[in-house]
Amino acid sequence: MRIDEVHRVLIVGAGTMGQQIGLQCAKHGYTVVLYDIDSKTLDNAITNIKAYATQLVAEGFLTSAEANATLSRITMTSRPEEAADQADLISECVPEEPELKGRVFAQFNKLCSPRTIFTTNTSTLLPSMFAEATGRPAQFAALHFHKTVWVSNVVDIMPHPRTSEETITLLLDFAKRIGQIPILLKKEKSSYVFNSMFNAINREAMALVVDGFASVEDVDRAWMGIMKMPIGPFGMLDDVGLDTAWHITNFWAKTLHLSELQRHADFLKEYVDKGKLGVKSGQGFYTYPNPAFRRPRFVEGTERKG
Repeated sequence: MRIDEVHRVLIVGAGTMGQQIGLQCAKHGYTVVLYDIDSKTLDNAITNIKAYATQLVAEGFLTSAEANATLSRITMTSRPEEAADQADLISECVPEEPELKGRVFAQFNKLCSPRTIFTTNTSTLLPSMFAEATGRPAQFAALHFHKTVWVSNVVDIMPHPRTSEETITLLLDFAKRIGQIPILLKKEKSSYVFNSMFNAINREAMALVVDGFASVEDVDRAWMGIMKMPIGPFGMLDDVGLDTAWHITNFWAKTLHLSELQRHADFLKEYVDKGKLGVKSGQGFYTYPNPAFRRPRFVEGTERKG
């Protein structure tokens, strides 16, 4: 398939990243279908996408007319047959579980045209873990976006050993068509480029708190005060979602049998079990929409407790 033959994009999984990827594709002229098995998730997706569009208008990224046209190109469905109909490219955005991703791709392999390109937005898993399950390994690679898609507009393209050169070329072209800066990995690497660096920071930040050396707030103060950043590691984890961070950390802790990572996963699970998922639930390490780290003089320590 050539890039000019891609017209309809199917997003499988209508969570935060699926919503943002779908909106970005529609913004650049593609017809988009968001599929999810959960109708409540789809209802939330409609609300959130409209809110994103309103924000883009307010910030000058879109005119009102362009926002309306963008939204008109997006549809939602919980019916897999309807979702797969005439899809040219799939972006899979389901939770970070290789067995689940494999089942989803196997399902859509039966429903989609043989020409459809499959991609995964996995943050840390390798495409080779479920390439065979796609039924079309040559037409499959990782196409990994960053939040917020239209601001942090770098996308990782990571082929696995059986990905065809034609597929890589198409994905490079597609990334550029939707306003992204493509980063092509030469071989498979868990967490890609930025996330590899980001995860290293998170791992050390978590160790400082879990092992009792410093508080969440003081870890963020150290990072913000020295790097002059508006947010620290724990604020960033809240933005990612503590449930997502737990899934990733727990998977690798068990896969690699690392006790340190398991302690970090258990620490995150305490928040998840209480419904403290970060920004999306209104509470995580901080309380939203006005977290302490955004208040005046947070770095200087005036928000310090006790």
